[in-house]
Amino acid sequence: MKLNFLSVAVCTLIAGAFLACGSKKEIVIGGYAPVTGEAATLGTSTKNGFDLAIEELNAKGGVLGKPIKLAFGDEKGDPAEGATVVTKLIQQDKVVAIVGPVMSKVALAGDPISQAAQIPSMATTATNPKVTQVGDYCFRACFIDPFQGTVGAIFAHDNLKLNKAACLFDVGNDYTKGLSDFFKAKFTALGGQVVGFEGHATGTTDFKAQLTKLLAAKPDVLYVSDYYNDVALIAKQARELGFKGPLLGGDGWDSPKLVEVGGQAVEGCFFTNHYSQDGTDPMVQTFVKTYQAKYSAVPDALAALGYDAMNVMLDSIQRAGATDGEKVRDAMKATDLKTVTGQVKFDQDRNPVKSAVIIEIKGGKQVFKTTVNP
Repeated sequence: MKLNFLSVAVCTLIAGAFLACGSKKEIVIGGYAPVTGEAATLGTSTKNGFDLAIEELNAKGGVLGKPIKLAFGDEKGDPAEGATVVTKLIQQDKVVAIVGPVMSKVALAGDPISQAAQIPSMATTATNPKVTQVGDYCFRACFIDPFQGTVGAIFAHDNLKLNKAACLFDVGNDYTKGLSDFFKAKFTALGGQVVGFEGHATGTTDFKAQLTKLLAAKPDVLYVSDYYNDVALIAKQARELGFKGPLLGGDGWDSPKLVEVGGQAVEGCFFTNHYSQDGTDPMVQTFVKTYQAKYSAVPDALAALGYDAMNVMLDSIQRAGATDGEKVRDAMKATDLKTVTGQVKFDQDRNPVKSAVIIEIKGGKQVFKTTVNP
């Protein structure tokens, strides 16, 4: 009788455990960003944002009563690697949605795969307009290059009162080329002159040939749309060649490495960004404090957008009442959510309509300069 009782008890426990596990089944969300490679600091901040958003939601009971699990892939800033990561997330990890990546060139490689599988995706800082044009399952958390390049041109011409600009960009990167194209178009429309427009090959470390040509035209400002690592080198080399005016760029500048490497060369320079840690909104300040407590670092815009993108995706799943791709996509289209980087609503192309901020490098730190509304 004891054996039979024990057997029944064990079976009951196993059955109970099985049911409990079934009721606690995780919702798997894919994430990808470059935590190694040329933009590693950007990817690390982004992943930190993912992790923090998921940790906070899981502490509140998860989504649809289930805990969230992040299946993450390092795409190394490489489009081919990005395509491989997305394929794995969908086929092996069985994700119901994907958040990321950072770079437009990687998004343009990964999004066609998620679109074909009808898996909703939410890019964090991929600002090229083509990203969401891949298909109706593709969204983003950031403003796009036409707005960012336009804001940069308006700031240079109207705020800084500068009339002659020159552009330098990576010809192998859709993001950097796009920003410079839109800056040039708007700066010219405002009555300014773009006296030089030069590209460089990806991986270049000596920019003096391009800079010598650009500076010969005596620009007032250099618009450099590259990522922080190249910008720091370009700034130092421009100063060595005698350029004393400001450099101006986009959100790819947002890394502590910019000042660490560029030093005095980037002092007094400006870039457009998605948020400022100095924002007075209580949501911003709570995020900054929580992030600092967890990671012992001040959150940059990449961290804020990673956090916001994950929250928008998870909010959409909750409102959809299911993890079905079509239902989640439709819920995402109807998003109206306050986030750290602003109120998120999507236009017909699944791009958010948001403000931009101008950040100045002052005293070796990022300092809020002004806000530009759409």
